Amino acid sequence: MLSLFKPAAHRPRVSDQIIDPLYRRLRRQLFIGIFFGYAAYYLVRKNFTLAMPHLVEQGFSKGDLGMALSGVSLAYGISKFVMGSVSDRSNARLFLPTGLFLAGAVMLFMGLVPWATSSIAIMYVLLFICGWFQGMGWPACGRVMVHWWSHKERGPVVSVWNCAHNVGGGIPPLLAMLGMAWIGDWHSKLYLPALAAMAMSLVAWLMVRDTPQSCGLPPVEEYKNDFPDGYQGQNTERELTTREILVKYVLPNKLLWYIALANVFIYLLRYGILDWSPTYLKEVKHFTLEKSSWTYFLYEYAGIPGTLLCGWMSDKVFKRNRGATGVFFMVLVTLATVVYWMNPPGNPGVDMLCMLVIGFLIYGPVMLIGLHALELAPKKAAGTAAGFTGLFGYLGGSMAASAIIGYTVDSFGWDGGFIIMVGGCILAILLLCLTMFSEKSPCEFSTTAAE
Repeated sequence: MLSLFKPAAHRPRVSDQIIDPLYRRLRRQLFIGIFFGYAAYYLVRKNFTLAMPHLVEQGFSKGDLGMALSGVSLAYGISKFVMGSVSDRSNARLFLPTGLFLAGAVMLFMGLVPWATSSIAIMYVLLFICGWFQGMGWPACGRVMVHWWSHKERGPVVSVWNCAHNVGGGIPPLLAMLGMAWIGDWHSKLYLPALAAMAMSLVAWLMVRDTPQSCGLPPVEEYKNDFPDGYQGQNTERELTTREILVKYVLPNKLLWYIALANVFIYLLRYGILDWSPTYLKEVKHFTLEKSSWTYFLYEYAGIPGTLLCGWMSDKVFKRNRGATGVFFMVLVTLATVVYWMNPPGNPGVDMLCMLVIGFLIYGPVMLIGLHALELAPKKAAGTAAGFTGLFGYLGGSMAASAIIGYTVDSFGWDGGFIIMVGGCILAILLLCLTMFSEKSPCEFSTTAAE
């Protein structure tokens, strides 16, 4: 795989006169490529949850479907870490669209072949494979951002890019309504997003480039005259081995461990609400398909202004202390979750408002974890650092949201599921407090960060 995706070769340096206009043009092009390329991953990340109410009607239990859905989280968590390490030594232009195309192909198969949804075991295996390919998305985008935007620019760039989660995640419920209206087949909730994702993989390949040096440009640190502590010119631009990345920059870094553990509980809430809202709103709040789809959409798209506000507050209000910003947002999202849980049936406006508020608040901490991981490692180790936090988020939080909450609801009702999610929020706040008080220089990576 490394030979297939090896980093693009350096091209001869372009003349000084065209460095600035070429850099500006390519950065605009690249941002569009990684934004919409990563958004397309979310077309096939959780669209299976929209099909789950139909599968419940066919006799599958919520716990069993949650177990099948956990295959995505298990595979994605492991893959994000493994592929993060591979991506640090790979060509992002090939890495990003390949994973997207293959993930879409698996979901297309699930939608078009009835056998693919005939048993929990088959669905688990296919969702696992789909999740593995999806692990190629975030690390490739992270590699692009740390190579094309300098240290001081990165906060706003990551904040805006992180909205790709919401842009992509909000489209499947709209495609679901379209498919049910035009085709009348619930399988369209699987294959329509898949076709869109596969088409977007071509767009990503056309737009994305690997490193500035592969386009004949100088490193971004030289271009912006923004050299972080520990930057050593050509030595910093050297590709690192997996052992160097893990032993020197990832495993000894206590702040990276704090945010990785916090990510478990942030993802527990994020996906606990997202995965189960179609079923919860239908069973408990008596929402129609159309109303629950719009609520799902609101949850995702409310995250766009919420993420941007979180990024701005993190830089301007909390002086780039990512932990303190995360605590602020997680306290508010915990309160909103309790209101969503306690609101009795018959008040759909309150439920929709709560979903909107939770979506507005939860994606800020999600973004901060990824941004902080990029800041806590040199750019040649950024994919592995981000993959490390993702490993915890998906293996712990997202899997728990899929499987544990599903079986808990089967055994103890929806109250049991919400107790787990609210408890996770409290644990996330405590871990982010540790991060907040440990951040001596929260936005600066140096060679001592891993010591």
